[in-house]
Amino acid sequence: MTTTHLGDLTVSPIGFGCMALSHVYGGTTDEAARETLSTAVDAGITFLDTSDVYGKPRDGASGPAGTNEEMLAPFLAKRRDEVQLATKFGITAPRDGTDAPAKRTDGRPEYARSACDASLARLGVDTIDLYYHHRPDPDVPIEETVGAMAELVEAGKIRHIGLSEVTSEELRRAHAVHPIAALQSEWSLWSRDVEDRVVPACAELGVGFVPYSPLGRGFLTGTLTKEQVAGDFRGGTSRMGEAWDANQKIVEIVAEVARRHDATNAQVALAWLLHRAAQMGVSAVPIPGSRKPERALENLGAVDLRLDADDMTQLDSIRSLVEGSRNIVNNPTWISSGRE
Repeated sequence: MTTTHLGDLTVSPIGFGCMALSHVYGGTTDEAARETLSTAVDAGITFLDTSDVYGKPRDGASGPAGTNEEMLAPFLAKRRDEVQLATKFGITAPRDGTDAPAKRTDGRPEYARSACDASLARLGVDTIDLYYHHRPDPDVPIEETVGAMAELVEAGKIRHIGLSEVTSEELRRAHAVHPIAALQSEWSLWSRDVEDRVVPACAELGVGFVPYSPLGRGFLTGTLTKEQVAGDFRGGTSRMGEAWDANQKIVEIVAEVARRHDATNAQVALAWLLHRAAQMGVSAVPIPGSRKPERALENLGAVDLRLDADDMTQLDSIRSLVEGSRNIVNNPTWISSGRE
């Protein structure tokens, strides 16, 4: 397996989004989740991405659930030296939306320090390889948040700093305080707003890019049904709710390219993303997630899939066909495009 870089952090070219191993897309057990991770790491996927907010909140709990990190701890106890571990802080509300506070983000330096200590304890590790601020806090200058994260680097608690869903201007301000290794935002065949300003800024500054939901939360794979997504938050979004039928034309385009290459839709979508990132001069490590180990192995096939100019032109046409926003909440500023 080849490797790539997020700043100075060496990782596998495809990562694993651990959010999928919690309740958000349907039930699974912690033991089955760890078996899926073992299969992925055995195959060469070494970059694991989680967050303190992922997982089902415990009864009576407030703030970040922490249960996805806790699920990872027994796995890390056995295989910590084989993986690069990323987690996040900053989203304070439970993922299920119950008793959600009016303010959903916290970037105060004191919160950054306490959140990091809590994640280290839940994960059972001494150091986090890549620590992201999950969403900017509109009430705290990003320089203050990153300054506190830089202190965590100096203390040896984290190795590299990441940001999520920041604008190009916010990235530049943060990078002036301390080098940013990676920026994570949604980027895929049907979510391309970051190409306008954010990705070029990453290329200019030498910041890696971690695309989340690179398979459109499963939509681009062509394996989902409307009934499946109706049972989770995806069915409540405009793209996968009222625009479900209209967006099926996108799946057909991906499937046509996949048939030409004897590949799957997922492999084509990931290969397109790797190719597009290279075109734009940025190192990108997509983090698809799956509860099934065979899907993780399938995703790795994208690394060796070569798309030609005609393939790219056909796939690029999807951008103008998408109906519905990529935002999963009603607040437009929750994603970077809503603030640029």
